[in-house]
Amino acid sequence: MRFSTAAIREAWALSRPFWTGETRWAARGLLAVVVILNLALVAMNVILTYWQRGFYNALEAKDWNGFINLLLLGGPTDDFAFMPGFTLVAALYIVVAVYALYLKQALQIRWRSWLTDSLTRRWLGNRAYYRLAVQDRNTDNPDQRISEDARAFVDGTLNLGLGLLRAVVTLLSFILVLWSLSGEVTVFGVAIPGYLVWVALAYSALGTWLTHRIGRKLIGLNFLQEKVEADFRYSLVRVRDNVEGIALHRGEPEEKAALDTRFRALIGNWWAIMRATKQLTFFTAGFSQVATIFPFVVVAPNYFAGRIPLGGLIQTSSAFGSVQESFSWFVNNYSELASWRATVQRLTGFDTAVANAETRVGDGPGVVSEKRDGLEVQGLDLTLPDGRQLLDDAALSVGPGEAVLVTGASGSGKSTLFRALAGIWPFGSGRVSVPVDKQALFLPQRPYLPLGTLRRSLAYPSAEGVFDDAALQAALSDVGLAHLVPRMDEADAWERVLSGGEQQRLAIARALLHRPAWLFLDEATASLDPASEGQLYSLLRERLPGTSIISIAHRPAVAAFHDRTLRLADKRLSPA
Repeated sequence: MRFSTAAIREAWALSRPFWTGETRWAARGLLAVVVILNLALVAMNVILTYWQRGFYNALEAKDWNGFINLLLLGGPTDDFAFMPGFTLVAALYIVVAVYALYLKQALQIRWRSWLTDSLTRRWLGNRAYYRLAVQDRNTDNPDQRISEDARAFVDGTLNLGLGLLRAVVTLLSFILVLWSLSGEVTVFGVAIPGYLVWVALAYSALGTWLTHRIGRKLIGLNFLQEKVEADFRYSLVRVRDNVEGIALHRGEPEEKAALDTRFRALIGNWWAIMRATKQLTFFTAGFSQVATIFPFVVVAPNYFAGRIPLGGLIQTSSAFGSVQESFSWFVNNYSELASWRATVQRLTGFDTAVANAETRVGDGPGVVSEKRDGLEVQGLDLTLPDGRQLLDDAALSVGPGEAVLVTGASGSGKSTLFRALAGIWPFGSGRVSVPVDKQALFLPQRPYLPLGTLRRSLAYPSAEGVFDDAALQAALSDVGLAHLVPRMDEADAWERVLSGGEQQRLAIARALLHRPAWLFLDEATASLDPASEGQLYSLLRERLPGTSIISIAHRPAVAAFHDRTLRLADKRLSPA
């Protein structure tokens, strides 16, 4: 019971906004049509049991006209003045089944689109993705949870939910048929009406209990399988994205060993799933095989005693089978339920982690926009995730158009200061005041190049259509990338195509295009030779005369392009 209630509660928490929010009417309407079509399929199955009764009775009586009528357009039977023929029922069944599947898939698309949009919006909103990366290392592979787990959740919820609905409606429909066909049996002097219903219930209850006892370990194994699959896939992506570094280090044996380790974990868990599935399948396959003949065994005494005709035997066994199968829905779907439960757990864990990240939006130094001309930093304390302090009670003031250089030894906290000024570092305290309505652009040492065309990478974070071709071409030429102008509309993995220096030149071109009021550079030219670095700094000071620049750099020559220099050492930020 804990398995069922917890899963349903968590699944509803994930689904509720879709069914109660702005999408509710379209979603509910589509679901209602799908449910009606599935109920129609159940109704036709009920009709077919009476059709079977009439059809087999006609065979037993060698009634040629009755046989042909029930096979084609229909005719009278012992129970009904008119029973539709098989061709009519089958044709209608096919149409309803096709549209039940088609509209269910349409609902899946709508639901998955909404869920994916919701997860990505919350993940990217308020920089939750960044906080998860630096504060919550337990929430692994968010990409896999948003793509694979979201798809599996929607598909599994609809398939299992509609399957359960059909099982319940089938049970309610056929249990009345089976009750009326059962009569009563006397056991130890007690008359038991509808005995076939109780036999089906007992058989299915025993099967359900045994199935859960045998297969419950699959829930944890399926949860772990999703993780090890994602870990292995991520390792392959890491190799793909770092081919040059691996090649230069001759690191292929180490990478192969690491891939083998993660793949062995994947295979080991898969073998555990196989063993658990084998045990479960031994039981469920046997249960299903016995269920095929069990109704005939139960009903046969009445048939051989002459109390029911052949058609009655067929209808009773069919009704018994439908009731027993409905009762056994849990048995027949246990593997799917275990996989679905694992998916719900992973999505719930991701949802909870994002919610926790959202509650920590105010963590770290606060960045506020005020009506002022310059940037002001007061009482800035910075720490690492492990609690080690990098900066203590720092103060900084930068006026409009001023250029300030920050230096310091490696590991002293310069890049962390850069992140704090950007408002993304969640560890520490203090206040950073920036001018309101003034654009700021942050250029890290390793520029981010999004997927797509070179034009998009150059315009980022603006849309690629914001700047005209002349401006883009001029920016590329000014930073020494004129040879890339013919390739602006070429889509490629530019972070692998361009060298480190070319990537940094492209980032400087972005600054020339966006003309920010505040420009922050964290070793943004470190991959270039000193002469090229000097040329780009000269270009920035010439083209962006009103832009305030705060640079982090190691090379002393960079100081010549700044108005003053600060040094970060011994947790203090002071004039150099």
